[in-house]
Amino acid sequence: MQSLIMVQQQVAVCRLCPRLVTYRERIAKEKRRQYQDWTYWGRPVSGFGDPKARLFVVGLAPAAHGGNRTGRVFTGDRSGDWLYEALHAFGFANQPTSTHKEDGLRVKDCYIAAVVRCAPPDNKPLPKEFDTCRPYLMEELRLLKRVTVVVALGKIAFDHYLKACRSLGQSIPTPLPRFGHGVVHRLPWGVTLIGSYHPSQQNTFTGTLTRPMFHSVFRKARKIIEHA
Repeated sequence: MQSLIMVQQQVAVCRLCPRLVTYRERIAKEKRRQYQDWTYWGRPVSGFGDPKARLFVVGLAPAAHGGNRTGRVFTGDRSGDWLYEALHAFGFANQPTSTHKEDGLRVKDCYIAAVVRCAPPDNKPLPKEFDTCRPYLMEELRLLKRVTVVVALGKIAFDHYLKACRSLGQSIPTPLPRFGHGVVHRLPWGVTLIGSYHPSQQNTFTGTLTRPMFHSVFRKARKIIEHA
């Protein structure tokens, strides 16, 4: 029987998207100036977390000098700084920071993944790359049997979570749930989907997303989980 560990192992050796393979490996060789001493991961980045998680957090893709460098999603970049601070604040992580795979971070009752597992050029996967990567997300969702809340970071992650659910045979509501920050959708299969603006530098530096706004999403997630 397939397990989360097996899915993670399959992700780590995937080479199905030539454009993404070329890009992630080039970035790993060239590196960013402040990370010249790092040995970049330069491979697909699997999801990780608690196999009994009730909270599932899904983003777009690893950052070129974040997850593609550290080997763990949302680790080593500013988006991760925001995410793990919020997860810690609401009891889903044992510490508020994440800088590398051996930094002692543990997430509790939470699993974190991305809809595309390789860092894409300009942070923009192609449609066929979304399609190729979707089975990994589907398998994680199938195996994470206790998930009751999904937080989608950004509209793209929101839409592709629903596509994965449709591919799993779930009955997607009509009209389709619409993305909005903090908007809550209770889905027919017993999962609550919450949209959030992505904690990207573009959003956080411009004030499109503030810390109180971001924390409000995880406050809702915690409340829903505790009252489920």
